[in-house]
Amino acid sequence: MDTRLGRRLVLDELFDLSLYRALRPLAAGPLATVLDQLIPIETRHYAFWQDFFGIELERLDLGRRAKLALLVLLARVFGAPAIHLILEAIEVFGVRKYLDVWQEYKDGPLGQAVRGILEDEFKHEDAVVSAEAERQINPQRVRDIFLGLNDGLVEILGAVSGFFGAFADATTVLVAGLMVGVAGALSMGAGAFLAGSSEAEVRDMEARRGWFLGAPAASGEAADSPMASGVRVGVSYVVGAVVPVLPVLFGARTLLPSLLVAGAVIVLVSTILAFLSGMDVKRRILLNLGIIAAAVAVSYVIGLVAKAAWGISV
Repeated sequence: MDTRLGRRLVLDELFDLSLYRALRPLAAGPLATVLDQLIPIETRHYAFWQDFFGIELERLDLGRRAKLALLVLLARVFGAPAIHLILEAIEVFGVRKYLDVWQEYKDGPLGQAVRGILEDEFKHEDAVVSAEAERQINPQRVRDIFLGLNDGLVEILGAVSGFFGAFADATTVLVAGLMVGVAGALSMGAGAFLAGSSEAEVRDMEARRGWFLGAPAASGEAADSPMASGVRVGVSYVVGAVVPVLPVLFGARTLLPSLLVAGAVIVLVSTILAFLSGMDVKRRILLNLGIIAAAVAVSYVIGLVAKAAWGISV
């Protein structure tokens, strides 16, 4: 029996149960009904895994306690919309986690145990969370926001690094960084709009073709408009692009402040978006930090080479 996995599963269910109990006094109307139905489900899951692994845990570890406090604070500040987002994110994370466990242990007794939990996750929790309100987490919106933020931050941080290597002058770096940021935002927004328009045209053609042939209409969540997608990507790009430029705007004369600020923001953004979409948080943070480090190193070296080769001076 994998004791480490058992401890994680028990603590995860205890966290979910503690979260739902903490959110219950903050909810009203349909949300209160949702939580009243979720709490018994999580109570059953929590007791099941304690019995299955023979592990008695009644207190969360430090990391989960901090996460619980943060989510409850967000729910207090932002109210019902935040609670909806939290419930959906917890649902997505739970399904992803148990599918991974099922895939690895499906031929043993743990696999059979996970099957029962997954049935609850798929049937009961999904029905409860989704029945009372329109889903708040739209995969396309998450993708657009993440794409814009990530590209803006990485591209402009790389550009700022290269400009510092080539010019070593804060004013020149600031002007060049702002120009690249504006051009990049327009380009990313236009690209997302054109891609969305092409996709919409293909969907429309397929729908008309199916209607002509008498095929049943396809069901599913309607996609956002191409314009909305383009605006989301463009605005998110601007937000990401501003981050590396701000330290220079406020007087930084070296690359280090931009690196520190950008690193902190990418950790925060990666954590939020990974939580909302059920991704592995640590993996997402390390991947993004690695991409940024590579972009900075390559851009800075190119700037130094350009300065040495062409004698750039400001």
